Amino acid sequence: MTTPATAIAPGLTVRGFTPPLRLSDFKLIAFDMDSTLINIECVDEIADAVGRKAEVAAITEAAMRGEITDFKDSLRRRVALLKGVTMADMERVYVERLRLNPGAAELVRACKTVGMKVLLVSGGFTFFAHRVRDTLGIDFVRANILEVASGPNCGELTGRLVEQAWGDICDGAEKRRTLLEVASLLDIAPHECIAMGDGANDLPMMGAAGLSVAYHAKPKVREQAMVSIESGGLDRLLELMR
Repeated sequence: MTTPATAIAPGLTVRGFTPPLRLSDFKLIAFDMDSTLINIECVDEIADAVGRKAEVAAITEAAMRGEITDFKDSLRRRVALLKGVTMADMERVYVERLRLNPGAAELVRACKTVGMKVLLVSGGFTFFAHRVRDTLGIDFVRANILEVASGPNCGELTGRLVEQAWGDICDGAEKRRTLLEVASLLDIAPHECIAMGDGANDLPMMGAAGLSVAYHAKPKVREQAMVSIESGGLDRLLELMR
């Protein structure tokens, strides 16, 4: 049975605890990237460069709502549709479309001020995640690498992902594993972690953390999160802290 939610303020609800909490009681915060830390779903915007945004966005939406349960398969299907996208196209997405969501910098700064470490764990791509890391001063990143062709099609996406030491796709299970791995390496207990996301693939890591936060999230995610931010910026989490 779902725990009843309590409205603390317009667009801000909690379940399972009574605020305020102390931010300094937490030691690690993990963020999803697309539609959480940033304003876009990068894969959808990249697809726009080859006229396939509608097709890719439909798969993304179904995956984020939890209607497609195999995230890895859904991402491989979407990435395959990116074949032929150039690095110049990727750069335009970053420059022209990608923006930090409101309150992102403020929340990260507040967390770092009390000594917390910051993790970005994304089903998106390192091309964007590493830049977001550098902009916000994030400590750790795990994301997927898009394969880029050499030879005649040099500089174009192949429609495949690059295998990394941990695997090729950061799905929900990998997000959870990464959160717990980083926490363990830093001698941080799961209950000292915060996890923030918006889609169904964020639920595993949110379920492993001491505090789960849904940000402008899909219904399934809002219903399971301890905090749901439905209006305003990411820094509304600080309204629950002292």
